[in-house]
Amino acid sequence: MIAFFLYIDGVHTVISMSTSYGTQLGIDSTQLVLALLVTQFVAFPSAIIYGRLAGKLGTLRMIKIAVAAYVCIVVFAAFFLRSAAEFWMLAIAVGLFQGGIQALSRSYFGKIIPKEKSNEYYGFYDIFGRYASVAGTAIVSGVTAMTGNASLGVLSIGVLLIGGFVMLSLLPSE
Repeated sequence: MIAFFLYIDGVHTVISMSTSYGTQLGIDSTQLVLALLVTQFVAFPSAIIYGRLAGKLGTLRMIKIAVAAYVCIVVFAAFFLRSAAEFWMLAIAVGLFQGGIQALSRSYFGKIIPKEKSNEYYGFYDIFGRYASVAGTAIVSGVTAMTGNASLGVLSIGVLLIGGFVMLSLLPSE
C-alpha cells in the first residue's frame, strides 16, 4: 500500500500540475487544454494494450515499467521541456502509461489484499488515492517556493516515483 501511495501520488501530481508548469513555460492555454484532451484519447486504447501485456508479462512488471516511464517523463519535463511541441510529446507519453498504471494498480491491489477485508482495504485505497493529489502538489509547490525554480519542483515528483518503484521491487514476483 505504501508503494501504491508513493507512485500514484507522483502520477496524480504529473497530471494535476502539468498545465501549471506549461503555463509557467509560456505555453498557450489552448495548446495546454488540447494536449490534455489528447492524453485522454491516448490513455484509453493504451490501457487496453497495457492490460494485455500484463497478462503476458505480469501485472507487477507492467506497473514497474509505467513507474519507470513516469520517472523519465518527469526528468524530461524538468530539464528539456521548453516548447508546445515538447509538451504535446509529453502529453502523449503520459497517455501511453496513465490508463495502464491506474487500471493495473487497482487490479493488482485486489489480488494482494485479504478477500475477507476487501471493503476496508479499498476504503484505504480510496483515501490514499485522494490524498495523493494533495501531497504531491504540496511537495512540488514547496520545492518550487524554496528554490525559486519550477523545474526543481517538477523534478521532486521523481522522489515519489522512485520511492514507489523501490517499494514495488520489494514485493514478491507474480
